[in-house]
Amino acid sequence: MNKIITLFFFVMFVIGTDTFLISPLLPTLSDLYHVSTDISGWMVSAYALGYAIFAFVAGPISDNLNRKKVMMYGLIAFTISTFLCGLASSFWMMCAMRLISGISAAFVTPQVWASIPLLVKPEKIVKSMGIATAGLAISQAFGLPIGSYLASFSWNTPFFVLSAGSLVLIFLTLVLMPSVENKQNIQNKESIISRYKSLFSNPKASKLFLAYFLFQTGNFASFNFLGTWLNDDYNFNVTQIGIAMLVLGIGNFCGSFFGSGYVSKIGNSYALFGGLILMGGLYFSLPYYNNITFVEVAFFLMFFVAGILFPLMMSLLQSLSANARGTIAALSNSVMYMGTTLGAFSAGLLYHYFGKFSSVTTFTAIMYVFSIIVYKSSGVVTPVKVPATKTQKVVNKG
Repeated sequence: MNKIITLFFFVMFVIGTDTFLISPLLPTLSDLYHVSTDISGWMVSAYALGYAIFAFVAGPISDNLNRKKVMMYGLIAFTISTFLCGLASSFWMMCAMRLISGISAAFVTPQVWASIPLLVKPEKIVKSMGIATAGLAISQAFGLPIGSYLASFSWNTPFFVLSAGSLVLIFLTLVLMPSVENKQNIQNKESIISRYKSLFSNPKASKLFLAYFLFQTGNFASFNFLGTWLNDDYNFNVTQIGIAMLVLGIGNFCGSFFGSGYVSKIGNSYALFGGLILMGGLYFSLPYYNNITFVEVAFFLMFFVAGILFPLMMSLLQSLSANARGTIAALSNSVMYMGTTLGAFSAGLLYHYFGKFSSVTTFTAIMYVFSIIVYKSSGVVTPVKVPATKTQKVVNKG
């Protein structure tokens, strides 16, 4: 089973790296395609848009199918579209291929989160999700420098290298991953609308998703403007900002990889609420540090805690239903992107109007307080143990 979790780690790493890969290429691609800077942003937005929209349907569709097959087909589409990005001869072709890459990723990553509770022992779910999250965390830390280094050879090299890596993952998925299917779902296929109705018939579902949305809104409000703040208050250039941001990814990786032991010792409730309180306090006080060393320590601690919280929140969401795990995973990703959008929009207004980063971090702290209140009201302290049905079956054909 360790091989499967390692596979999931690299799947999340490749998908995450693709998300950040194009950012350092934007100036080069803008010149190549003769588009302005504001228009070039669509090469980034196309990916997020494709992911966010299709995640709503990818989850329910995958719940009616064999998750191994869904992941395989998603990776094949992702490999082809990423390779074609490297051959894109026009701006609109690049946007189209980025859109398809995002759609493909929307079918791949939910299978990771949905398969883990079915493939590992209950006491190892949080740890396994933490390992998968660590793959995403490393991609966040090193995706941009990897893209920059590969682009030093040529602008299309990053796309070719990433597509080669995902091609390897297709083979490994075929060999290592067992078939993961729920026979009850396959025999009694529900429509997309019916599956969402069934999920939200659980009174805790709306509160858990709302709490997760509030957390991500606050989280990305400050995250998206950390670079701007470092430039404004510390006069950091792009290279210095990139180095400073590496600490975030390292902290996130450590929290994701080692946090499960911490959660098992103090319990889900203390880890969740204590982590949210600590992160809120660190964000709120961040603008008042006048020493970059203190800032870097705070960066590490904040994202160490975030690395603990994310798999814990995902396990809480996955506990809502044994028959809609793909729907839950995909919906949680869409909720995250919606929180990212609202957080960035709100932070931009606050930063522009007040002219101080403290207005943004205060907003983040308030969102965390609301998230705590909603989590409390949901009555969820530990993940709900949903017994497997007799027809639920994990068949190892690997």
